[in-house]
Amino acid sequence: MLKSYQILDGKPVENGKDGDPILVFISPDEAERRRLLEEFRLDEHTLHSSLDPDELARLEFEPDHSALIVKRPKNYSSQDHFLFRVSSSGMFLFKDRLVIIRSDDTPIFEGKTFARIRTLPELLLKLINRSIFHFLEHLKIINMISDELEQKINKAMENRYLLNLFTLEKSLVYYLNAINSNGMLIEKLRYNAAKMGFTQEDAELLDDIKIENDQCYKQAEIYSNILAGMMDARASVVSNNLNVLLKTLNIITIGIMVPTLVVSAFSMNVKIPLAQLPFAFWIIMGLALVSVGAFLALWRYKKW
Repeated sequence: MLKSYQILDGKPVENGKDGDPILVFISPDEAERRRLLEEFRLDEHTLHSSLDPDELARLEFEPDHSALIVKRPKNYSSQDHFLFRVSSSGMFLFKDRLVIIRSDDTPIFEGKTFARIRTLPELLLKLINRSIFHFLEHLKIINMISDELEQKINKAMENRYLLNLFTLEKSLVYYLNAINSNGMLIEKLRYNAAKMGFTQEDAELLDDIKIENDQCYKQAEIYSNILAGMMDARASVVSNNLNVLLKTLNIITIGIMVPTLVVSAFSMNVKIPLAQLPFAFWIIMGLALVSVGAFLALWRYKKW
């Protein structure tokens, strides 16, 4: 699917005309891929890399355009079961055109970031900046989910919530790799700023993007280290909760067995004491209650 945009009043606006300077290909079909290869002369390997979630971010220079592979977080859904995935986007900067290739149809030019766009190189940089901000948003969500799971683990006696934390930890490893890959791309853009046609303001924006990406990486690293470092402790909490439950069940079981033993002794089909007394039943019930009290006192004295 193809969407085309033009810059009006500093904002990318969808126009629907084939000659617009901004073309966004979403999961291009065979005909669109052939057009990208023949008309825009994109490298076939780079084209496939734009849709490959496992591809690393990189920058390549072709005779008539610059090709970038940028990592970005994939939109999360409940079907992912706490696994936050990473996807790739391809951005191809020509002299008078920017071609973007994405695997999913999600809003791309939203927010104040794209309120004042003057040139296509500036738009490219702000797309990279938006990807970093998207990572930061997901990191906040991961932190909130991990806090909720920790509260549930404190009362849990099964491994379900613990496995969810393992999945979050796996997601953070993917995020760290993707953010670090974007960092290397940003460094390469800084070294080739003149070749990319960046102005002085674009270069300053690129420096800010580098700082944002470094902070994003540090934040993801902190969350990852916390999850990894505390995983054994959380597993011990689940095991301890199970032990407490078994201890409680043992108290209940023994507490029931003691009075049962007393009552059973007086219910044998032989001659027993108290058989002729009118209050024998209540005396036996009293002895059963006394046995329960004695058992609880012994349990507390021994601190079992």
